[in-house]
Amino acid sequence: MSARGLLWGGAATVWLAFTVWYTDFGGPLTEAEIEGALVALERRGLESERFEQFERFLREDSGHQFLMVNNIDMNEYPPPMPGFGSDATAEDYSNHYMEHMYPQLLSRACHPIFTGSGLGVGIDVVGIEGATGWDRAALFRYKSRRAFVEIVTHPDMGARHAYKHASMEKTIAYPVEPGLYVSDLRIILFLVLGLITVAVDAYLLPFLAKKEG
Repeated sequence: MSARGLLWGGAATVWLAFTVWYTDFGGPLTEAEIEGALVALERRGLESERFEQFERFLREDSGHQFLMVNNIDMNEYPPPMPGFGSDATAEDYSNHYMEHMYPQLLSRACHPIFTGSGLGVGIDVVGIEGATGWDRAALFRYKSRRAFVEIVTHPDMGARHAYKHASMEKTIAYPVEPGLYVSDLRIILFLVLGLITVAVDAYLLPFLAKKEG
């Protein structure tokens, strides 16, 4: 195969391999998967209102990726928690929780796509009490609801989840299925690989060929 064929073939292989890993081709959750997740959450003692919402979320699965929107107000005076001293901060508890979450997320092609610090004001609040004073906002990309289920039902999740709650004064997290989503890593990788490959094809390969000649 020519150098040019190897170049373009290699770029295409890298993008396809990433896309296969990054995309859940399994379709919507099966009934068995849903029932297994619900049993695991019921054993963990998930409150009834959240349990009903979670069941609806699973049964309406489209099989596509989704984003989790998080608004967080950190706890200025967090309660004492096992393994931490009396001077532990909400940030300490949050970091302890995320030590578990990040490996679980990244191993399943899930990851944060945006984090930011709140400015302490609510510009437009309608029909919601206590919805001002958010310290942080974050968006997390989940490969699928299947990947989400694997994470939230992981055996280590229960023990760590208490630290997440202890770190927060209040929070709301809700899933959205993206429409316009130009920051999808498959799109970004396609563009980056394309630009690099075009540049190598247009400039480096002719230079090397001329040098060898």
